[in-house]
Amino acid sequence: MPSLQSGRRDLRQHLEVETPEHVTLDYEIAGLGSRAAAALLDFLILGGLALAGTLLLVLLARAGFSPGRLGSAVIVMIGFGAWYGYFTFFEGLRNGQTPGKRALGLRVVSDTGHAVSLSAAAVRNLLRLADFLPPPYLTGAVLVALHPRAKRIGDLVAGTVVVRDRPEERRAAPEHRADTAVLAAPRLSDEEFRLLDGFAARAGDLAPGPRGRLAANLAARLASPLGEAGGAQGEDPGEALLALHAAEIERRRGSLGSRGAAAGGLADQLAARQRARWDEFEELAARASARGLEALAAAELPEFAARYREIAADLARLRTYRATPDLIRRVERLVAAGHNTLYRGEGQGLGAIWRVLAGECPGAVIAARRYVLAAFLAFMIPGAIGFRLLRERPAIAAEVLPDALLERAEVGTARQAAGEGFVEAEAGARPLVASGIIANNVRVAFYCFAGGAFLGIGSLFLLAFNGLQLGATAGHFTNVGLFGYLSQFILGHGALELFAIWVAGAAGFLLGTAVLAPGELARSDALVLAGRRAIRMVGAAVTCLVVAGLIEGFVSTSDLGWGGRAVASAASLLFLAAYLGAGAVHELRVRGR
Repeated sequence: MPSLQSGRRDLRQHLEVETPEHVTLDYEIAGLGSRAAAALLDFLILGGLALAGTLLLVLLARAGFSPGRLGSAVIVMIGFGAWYGYFTFFEGLRNGQTPGKRALGLRVVSDTGHAVSLSAAAVRNLLRLADFLPPPYLTGAVLVALHPRAKRIGDLVAGTVVVRDRPEERRAAPEHRADTAVLAAPRLSDEEFRLLDGFAARAGDLAPGPRGRLAANLAARLASPLGEAGGAQGEDPGEALLALHAAEIERRRGSLGSRGAAAGGLADQLAARQRARWDEFEELAARASARGLEALAAAELPEFAARYREIAADLARLRTYRATPDLIRRVERLVAAGHNTLYRGEGQGLGAIWRVLAGECPGAVIAARRYVLAAFLAFMIPGAIGFRLLRERPAIAAEVLPDALLERAEVGTARQAAGEGFVEAEAGARPLVASGIIANNVRVAFYCFAGGAFLGIGSLFLLAFNGLQLGATAGHFTNVGLFGYLSQFILGHGALELFAIWVAGAAGFLLGTAVLAPGELARSDALVLAGRRAIRMVGAAVTCLVVAGLIEGFVSTSDLGWGGRAVASAASLLFLAAYLGAGAVHELRVRGR
């Protein structure tokens, strides 16, 4: 929100978050220019890594070392994982910062100020595919420029925001100025001052006897402050207390004639007293931010929580004392780091990721079964139309099918007669084939999910297009007497692969429904909740596609006959049933809580 500083209007966008300790954290939202520069730097890093890897392979080849086909398959998967996982890895597991964001002083946080979770990072980065359209990145750039919190589609669905981090200001706190701090520091605690203020208000109305007894008791309690104030021995306690009261009021108002100067002195004094403890907490917070609370020893956990509450109180005091913006930002960063670590929503380790993939992901599919059914129909109805169309009008095959499929149909009869399958690969080449199939199919699933950001229309189009093409292909091969030839190839992996695509499309439909029909929720809240469910469905789709790709690469491209492929198909269906069964058990446990 705009604010007034130094007489000038601050037009920068801000996000204010109140912590459970009732301390407000003020984040400055990053703009389009800095985010674009950070993204460019990250893509340059990715490009540099790809170039370095390519040069290394060339040098190894010239030296007579070849990675072989298995090594090449591993390289394909590493490259695919790096391209799609770079941003998710760093933002989800490295405290919201890619190398580019760190260099530009930016960080991704949730709308509530918490550290961004791995699932939220996956959502916002898979939806780059939607933000990129139309190239280059026009939708995302326009939204960042116009949205009040500079959000692109990925941020809207993930519930995240990119803020400035200012790492260069971490130790910008001013040095302690003893002169103003000593003059301005109150001698009494708030409780002591309230007692003294009450005495001063009643002193004129009390009789000498009660007034003297009350003054003596209060003077005994405030003996130390009275001594610091220069009270003489034997002086009337009542008069000494009234003098202390007047002096304390001046101190609290600013006895230097300027409240700002006095408050600044108090801030300097607090900074000088607490700086060492702030530095110690910063080291603890850095470890906990990188690896979670499990990075701290058992004895450090209560210390971390206690230090966090102490520093949150320091931040409140600094604001009361009107400390400099640099000092407030330094302590605010520490409070934010502690807040993000203590209130982190989900585990980030390998064990947590396994629990999500094995339970929450298939559970999300079970919960969204109606959307999966809708995706199934969106695929199969155009598929049936495509099949019927090619059966009735065989001549249009050249207009609607790719040349590669037409060529395979032309040579299919000869290959079938020779005992060859639709696609066959040598045993040594199958790992590379499998890796290429997995990468391609997972990419299709990502696009199918991301298309849901456009009111579900993108997902519907991709499902219908792929269904239409598969139906047309089946119709054409049936026309030339090769339906069994094609079916033999699809039998092993087809059911699992198609189911995964339907799940990815259903995840897209979930996003579209949240925008069109949010129900009783605000549209923004409904979209974030849908994104959390949808990304788990995408995780289930990717799991199924990896298994299907392995079957397609190692079984469907082999010379196995109908029997072997039927066994592979049955195994894939058993896997799917067990996977969805685990999801159903997870859903029952969640509902029973």
